[in-house]
Amino acid sequence: MPDLIKVEYGQTGKSKKTNALGMREMQERAYNARTAQYLLIKAPPASGKSRALMFIALDKLNNQGIKKAIVAVPEKSIGASFSSTKLTEQGFFADWTVNPKYNLCTAGSDNSKVKSFLEFLESDEQILICTHATLRFAFDGLDEKKLNDTLIAIDEFHHVSADGDNRLGEVMKNIMAKSNAHIVAMTGSYFRGDNIPVLLPEDEAKFTKVTYNYYEQLNGYEYLKSLGIGYHFYTGRYFKKQPDKPMSALEEILNEGKKTIIHIPSVNSAESSREKYEEVGHIIDALGDLESQDGNTGVLYVKSKRSGKMLKVADLVNDNQKERDKISAYLRDSNSPDAIDIIIALGMAKEGFDWPYCEHALTIGYRGSLTEIIQIIGRATRDSNNKTHAQFTNLIAQPEAETDEVKVAVNNMLKAITASLLMEQVLAPNFRFKLKDDNDDDESEEDEEGRKIIKVRGFKLPTSQRAKDIIESDLNDLKARILQDDQMLKAMPGNVEPEVINTILIPKIIREVYPDLNEDDVEAVRQHVVVDSVIKNSVIEEQGGKKFVRMANSFVNIDDIHIDLIDQVNPFQKAFEILSKSVTTQVLKLIDEHIQSIKIEMTEEEAIMLWPKIKEWIGRTGEAPNLQSYDPKEKRMAEAVIFLRELKRQRALDNG
Repeated sequence: MPDLIKVEYGQTGKSKKTNALGMREMQERAYNARTAQYLLIKAPPASGKSRALMFIALDKLNNQGIKKAIVAVPEKSIGASFSSTKLTEQGFFADWTVNPKYNLCTAGSDNSKVKSFLEFLESDEQILICTHATLRFAFDGLDEKKLNDTLIAIDEFHHVSADGDNRLGEVMKNIMAKSNAHIVAMTGSYFRGDNIPVLLPEDEAKFTKVTYNYYEQLNGYEYLKSLGIGYHFYTGRYFKKQPDKPMSALEEILNEGKKTIIHIPSVNSAESSREKYEEVGHIIDALGDLESQDGNTGVLYVKSKRSGKMLKVADLVNDNQKERDKISAYLRDSNSPDAIDIIIALGMAKEGFDWPYCEHALTIGYRGSLTEIIQIIGRATRDSNNKTHAQFTNLIAQPEAETDEVKVAVNNMLKAITASLLMEQVLAPNFRFKLKDDNDDDESEEDEEGRKIIKVRGFKLPTSQRAKDIIESDLNDLKARILQDDQMLKAMPGNVEPEVINTILIPKIIREVYPDLNEDDVEAVRQHVVVDSVIKNSVIEEQGGKKFVRMANSFVNIDDIHIDLIDQVNPFQKAFEILSKSVTTQVLKLIDEHIQSIKIEMTEEEAIMLWPKIKEWIGRTGEAPNLQSYDPKEKRMAEAVIFLRELKRQRALDNG
């Protein structure tokens, strides 16, 4: 199956250059906001968030009256990112120095860690590193006032949630409400915890946001030139030979010449055999013959059945702590692409796992969390001189009519495609949209942040600061909510008119997410979502000194773009067009049947919008739209005719 997304980057080197203080581009941007009491840093994996925190924390400790800094990470292995670091060697005014006694990611039981945490609060030491769990346990019975004049830094902040059962979320709320502590929250995800928000709107409004997007990061690399995101659908078991094919789906997609992390399926997914150790064995069998294992490092030596090459394989699925520590230490200390060829993982090798040589993140099984997908893709998007292309591939079981799980499989397939659409939005360059009118004499092509300016006729600008903030920093979050909406999932394959999607379904979701916006600002936010999505799915070309936008089936002069024209384009249909060419007609029929079985209810607003198209259809064909048509749009118009007829009848009765 071809990549649903293929993004090219400029290799400018900008994101890796350092200033006089030793800060990279993202770190400098974050440091400029260092005086904020509550700071949220959204930046992709490998952008340098851990060191950004060091710079900010040291300034707070030395210049802002903060007495202590506590850094909480989701698991012990990530604590290594915050070890003592000589920052003065690159121009900063102080070094990051952690007393080993208070790096709680390296020693002791849970009880001793909590005890050490409480001792730290009473000591003269300034810096403590712990896990999220230690912070939660230590907080039980702790007076929040003990955290006055303290900086709390939460790495991988998406682990926090506004859900009342999320203990870390409750800890954060209490710290904010009952102490004067400063908070630095860091996340590599662009989404607010997927379905459940990380913070409630009133709490999130207190945070100063620093966003460094994926495009800035990857475009500023030296070596990585392109990133592909693709999906591969299969029947049966991913590790077994497929019907009418000489090899398994895994063997088809796995290139042993690429440094690869294989994430086996979650035990709860349809793709899992429920026996994780057996799955590791099947993957090794697909690679070749296991010859030996190094007793010191834990590296497995597998002789490839394709090339005869001896492959070095790391098994991170093994629950034996001693064996896992061995291979983890080996991977952590490796400084060459030759150190390992394939890593097999389940829960590990996602957040905070650094293997810069990785070229291919191969994930088996549907991932319901957009945050998890971003984290997995991030394993392959480190910049390294051994690669010019990074690849994310998701192997997903395609629906089969004879199984009871057909609806689940169809939903998973639709959501997987939706995730790819979202990733395309995240990975593409950002634009700034302005109103264009005939009196406009501003000819600038970029704003102060280097974003390309595109002017749209009929474009509505936000009036409130709230709407401006949403447009500036929350568009990807909002798109995530839109693309995960059940009605939107059913509408996207093209069975609903683009105008209905853009002017009815999308604003309905915006009103649900942001009930405080007035109608003018709902429309402004809606237009930004639609225009941004359509333009990012389009191609901008220059011909004869003029720029044109190729969107859907239209080729439009960029000076003539009007919001009414953009509203006629389904911004999310491209992936489904690719999908339709990549799976069997039987699978497409199953998807259509599933959508029809839970079809969108007709609204008066949609029916009225469709009426001009119905009249145009009748004028062109001489017939009313057919309810039995195989064309989903004709069928929808026929449903609208029935709906309007019934509405007219009901109103006549009411008025009679």
